[in-house]
Amino acid sequence: MALTYGELTAITEKYFQPKLVDNIFASNVLLSRLKSKQQTMDGGERVLLPVAYATTTASGSYSGADTLDTTPNDQVSAAEFTWCQYYANITITGLDELKNGGDSAKVSFVKSKVQLAEKSLASNLGTDLYNDGTTTGALQGLVLAVDSTGTYGGISRTEYSWWAAQEDSTSTILTIPTIEAIYGDCTVGNSKPSVMVTTQDIFDDYLALLQPQQRFTDGKTADAGFVNCLFRGTPVTVDQHCTASHMFFLNEDYLHLYVHSKRNFKMEPFIKPTNQDVATAKIYWAGILGVDNCRMNGKLGAIA
Repeated sequence: MALTYGELTAITEKYFQPKLVDNIFASNVLLSRLKSKQQTMDGGERVLLPVAYATTTASGSYSGADTLDTTPNDQVSAAEFTWCQYYANITITGLDELKNGGDSAKVSFVKSKVQLAEKSLASNLGTDLYNDGTTTGALQGLVLAVDSTGTYGGISRTEYSWWAAQEDSTSTILTIPTIEAIYGDCTVGNSKPSVMVTTQDIFDDYLALLQPQQRFTDGKTADAGFVNCLFRGTPVTVDQHCTASHMFFLNEDYLHLYVHSKRNFKMEPFIKPTNQDVATAKIYWAGILGVDNCRMNGKLGAIA
């Protein structure tokens, strides 16, 4: 007896889907790094990220029986993010079934379809990590998050300057002093950018600025399959999806990927409509990318 669609669904979920998830995260340097710290949520109309923007004013030194200040001050707000949804379709036509009649041929065909869905999801998510926030339903990406103007997470940077990221939108030539300036602006004490991401062309320009003896690499990033070179101990790496003319300085302590527990690359079973000679299944993902301390991140946004 030929494999049923229920059996094909079970095979896909057991053997092909886990590999799909691994390959999607391995396709992109940022997705790869975010995977280790992604968090799942069970629901909620929106995802709220607490934002600390002020220190405690009721603090300081005192002597003996001095009266201590207990006056509260506003310190915490919240950035709001709506769920972003993605899908990839797997379709088998009746003609496909006729061409792949045996069970092994049918399984192999479905595997190839899953691999195409994988490439589509990896491309969509990888690209939208850098979204500027204008695409409805897509992630609020780094072009929007790491910016000095506009509204992000429902908070206006015009009204609240502490919500602005470090940005240089005027320098068109990549130089070490230009990099150092943004890197320094993103550094407070021992908190500094943990990864710098850019395009292949700008990465090549960066390498050209270094002496051969300065070209050290980060082993962890290299082990994940991504080319990199260090700047002050921070890996500088290439992402094919990175926005042209940009170099991002990211502090991953404040960069978060939240995934809905019911849409974490969840596969919908194959179904066959009554009016078509096809069977379709879908793979779903829902989540948000959020930054909860923008001023610790930066970018060069106009490198020629």
